[in-house]
Amino acid sequence: MGFKENLKFELSRRGMLVKELAQKSGINQGSLSNYLRESASIPSADVAVKIAKALGVTVEYLVTDEPASTMVKNSQSHSLETRLLADKIERLSEKEKKIIKVLVDEFLK
Repeated sequence: MGFKENLKFELSRRGMLVKELAQKSGINQGSLSNYLRESASIPSADVAVKIAKALGVTVEYLVTDEPASTMVKNSQSHSLETRLLADKIERLSEKEKKIIKVLVDEFLK
């Protein structure tokens, strides 16, 4: 995945709006929206640093998908859809997680 996909994932994972990221990073909301578009380019290094800091991730992860933290290392090889699903499961109670595990095990049989 590239910058655009990683940025989208991190915003989604946090339930953060572009407007909130703009406030937190000091980057113009329009510029951030442009980085999320289909034909988006990678921002300059100083802008990428501000975005990464605001999201609590590394620039390396945002730009190259190369993890530098345990949190990112655990999810680097999974698709965006799988990472979003895993994030939702993390919010469940232990009892609910056990039920999900049983269901998944049954599907895989």
